[in-house]
Amino acid sequence: MTRQIVHTDAAPRAIGPYSQAVRCGNTVYLAGQIGLDPATMEMVAGIDRQIHRVFENLKAVAAAAGGSLNDAVKLTVYLTDLGNFARVNEIMATFFSAPYPARVAVGVSSLPRGALVEVDAILHLE
Repeated sequence: MTRQIVHTDAAPRAIGPYSQAVRCGNTVYLAGQIGLDPATMEMVAGIDRQIHRVFENLKAVAAAAGGSLNDAVKLTVYLTDLGNFARVNEIMATFFSAPYPARVAVGVSSLPRGALVEVDAILHLE
């Protein structure tokens, strides 16, 4: 099975030695996204704006791979404060429709660039 590297300028460029996403057959592995504005590569301010930006970034990468967030089968959410978990749920519900992907949330001590939230995803494309 060949690997296809996925890239879009509509999401932040990788800030390390990784790809925005890799497609293997019908499966797409999206790298974690933080609240970076792709135009400026600066972190947006506040938890709500960061959550929205994270899902907008994931949405852009999913589209570049030929899919959408509704193709997501698994998400991992990383939060520096699990007290923001309810906000993630509320905002996530505006980006996804049922049936929802499987998901795990993990509390972490810190994230790159001082981010408050990071999310990665796995898509299955038909």
